[in-house]
Amino acid sequence: MSAAPESPAPWHRVLTLLADVSLFIGTRSVWTSAASHRLAVAAVISVCYASILACGVLVLVVRRTRTLARVDLCVLLTAVTLTLCAWSMNHNGGDEAVLTTQAARALAAGHAVYGQPWPWLFTHGVAVTPTVTGGYDFTYGYPPLAPLLTAPLLWLGHAGTPATAMTTCALIVSAATTWRMLPVPWRSAATMLFLGFAFLPSYARLGYPAILALVLLVPVVVRWPRIGQGGRLGAAGIARAACLGAACAAQQLPWFLAPFLLAGIYAVRRGELGRRAATAVLLRVSGIAVAVWLLIDTYFVVREPGAWLDGIALPLTQGAVLHGQGLVGVSLYLTDGSDRLDWYGYASLLLAAALLALFVLFVRRLGPAATVLPWCAFYLATRSQDGYYLMMTPLWLAAAITAPPAEFTRAWQPRPLRRLPGRPTRAAVALLVLAPALVCALWAATGAPPLRMRVIAERRASATAVSLLRLRVTNTDDSALSPHFTLTTGQGMSKYWSITRGPATLAAHTTAEYELRPPGGRFALPRPGVRIRLRAFTPAPQTLSSADVRLTRGG
Repeated sequence: MSAAPESPAPWHRVLTLLADVSLFIGTRSVWTSAASHRLAVAAVISVCYASILACGVLVLVVRRTRTLARVDLCVLLTAVTLTLCAWSMNHNGGDEAVLTTQAARALAAGHAVYGQPWPWLFTHGVAVTPTVTGGYDFTYGYPPLAPLLTAPLLWLGHAGTPATAMTTCALIVSAATTWRMLPVPWRSAATMLFLGFAFLPSYARLGYPAILALVLLVPVVVRWPRIGQGGRLGAAGIARAACLGAACAAQQLPWFLAPFLLAGIYAVRRGELGRRAATAVLLRVSGIAVAVWLLIDTYFVVREPGAWLDGIALPLTQGAVLHGQGLVGVSLYLTDGSDRLDWYGYASLLLAAALLALFVLFVRRLGPAATVLPWCAFYLATRSQDGYYLMMTPLWLAAAITAPPAEFTRAWQPRPLRRLPGRPTRAAVALLVLAPALVCALWAATGAPPLRMRVIAERRASATAVSLLRLRVTNTDDSALSPHFTLTTGQGMSKYWSITRGPATLAAHTTAEYELRPPGGRFALPRPGVRIRLRAFTPAPQTLSSADVRLTRGG
């Protein structure tokens, strides 16, 4: 008598059902847009709705694991179709996409890519990145792999379409690859996280190079503690090391993950093979990654070495204004600013170093969190937007499934740490390592705004718009400051106002009057009840001063 077919585990059904349900998110808005002028796309989306419903029924009634695996595949194909439909309706991208596409055009034409400002790209609602120097960053500031892969797609159109096509296709390929690499019951988790919920496809449609980096990191992270097992890399290990190097040539976020992965590989291999063999594995993996990274960058290193180096380091050096959902919100929204903004950056770097140190010291406990720990440092950074975390969440999933705690039970840890008595002592060591970052963060958040600002006069262009503001500004700091002013009505920063009268540099402990004109000649007043904040940034030292402004319509 043949054995009865294996029934799916209840959690497998639930996971597939959640992946199926996640496809509803954001689909209606795409269908609504398509129904007005792209009927073919709307029809395809309607078929996808039918597929979602049918898969929902099948998930609950099928009796064999193999049949449920086929439903998993149907959910994946439906997700891919919806992702392509959404791209067809919204493919022009944002600032990242237009910059990447312009860099690809410059590359194809034989022109310089780095250090070239392209201000004409930032029109028609494309976001700009303000800096504390009172200007904006109009240059390409990422490693070159994204423009290299975008260049063959330039025929697709203008704006950021070639870049968004590249990142969207990369995301789909990564979703399918991860789906295939994961154990069968877990595959729908890849569909849900890559293509469901709508957030990663939306980043791909904006053309973020970080999506390309994510795609290259997934093969590295899946079963990463087994890289170099037995002292040999093999073809798979070499490919993973190459993917790590390529990811570092796509965007800067992998730079923060790579030290954790390399330290973890060394610790696991040293626990298995000993110090010498583990060192050899580490050197081979690092060498291949660096070689691939430099090979991709060779053209730019030879042609424009200084501009290339400045360009790929730009996110770390550009002095962009505060932005994000991290600790900087204290200075941005809860207080009137800080004269110690530089210390947010110091805190972030110290936290990254501290987390790496703790990872090495307690790798047996922290090993499974290698793909999450690096992003914690961004919570203290001056740029702490949630995209840094969101776009890397598939790596969390890959590690959770394929790098469980059991992989680290024999990993090497420094001998003194193995002898520490009890959890309280280990917690004290962890707190001691983290203390410098926490102190710097507290120091930054408790700073005082160095400028006191008060509106003393205004000129109206109309009852609902302002054309000029006159301020009285007092510098309470011990240093001369060069302020740059803007008005904001929500999160983020608006464009700077031009100073038509007043000193460019305000001496310490002095007061001066400034006249400011809004960009475009007028500032439209928001509806009653909206908070208007006058902000002043200074570059050296980096400070922020804010004050509420009472401007009412018809006033």
